[in-house]
Amino acid sequence: MIFKVIRSIETMRELLEKPIKYAVPALDKALEIIEFLAIQTKGLTQAEIAQGLARSPNEIYRILVNLETRGYLIRDEKNSRYKLSLKLYNLSHSVSPIAQIRQVALPQMEDLAVKLGVSCYLSILYQSQTMVLISANSYSPVALSVNEGSLFSASQSSAGLVLLAHSNEQVKAMILERDKPYQLLKEKAKTELHQTLATIADNGFIMADNTLVDGIFDISCIVGEIEGKIIAALTIPCLKHVTGKTIEQTALLEELQLTASNIKQQLGN
Repeated sequence: MIFKVIRSIETMRELLEKPIKYAVPALDKALEIIEFLAIQTKGLTQAEIAQGLARSPNEIYRILVNLETRGYLIRDEKNSRYKLSLKLYNLSHSVSPIAQIRQVALPQMEDLAVKLGVSCYLSILYQSQTMVLISANSYSPVALSVNEGSLFSASQSSAGLVLLAHSNEQVKAMILERDKPYQLLKEKAKTELHQTLATIADNGFIMADNTLVDGIFDISCIVGEIEGKIIAALTIPCLKHVTGKTIEQTALLEELQLTASNIKQQLGN
């Protein structure tokens, strides 16, 4: 499923640290190289990769050659820097994890949209941003919708805050380091944001004004558990008044959390 694609660095490390019944040194080195390059923002030389893995360049030379030959790595002919190809991405999509998530989540989300008369969307962390993976639109005369594939700052979006709050500390730090709006905050504001994240982690949800568009109120909750395998956020963006009626935020939250729970259960996690 999709969570295999977006599995956190810590989770991968935990898997590697489990007792190994049959050691395969060459395979271990290959996986180390792939996982190391997956978190780099630019290509690295053989020496830089070796240094990052605390190994000698000679130890990884043959592994690099084989990974390049099989299409997992791309080497720049000019500077001999290695980076990951899209082969792993294509392999992961051959089992259609996105389709499986959509098959499970979309009917639940559409039921929610019809029942409450509001749109909703499911988001994940993607390249240190919040990406809208699935969107279910309301058929009400007045409603908001968010396009699938839209990208938002993790620190500036309600869904992003929920995702950050439920990520492990290493992943959280990595994302915030790359989040430009967060980096522009003063230390006091950063401290307040981390306090907000702690509150969200305790509650499992956030209800707050949208920081990007005036007049919109967001209700967002986690699909899963803190630092769990499921790292997605289900969000309702709503106008503070729809057809003259004030939206009952508590009732919306209860229905949103019920839908999130149903999605989680049907995914088998």
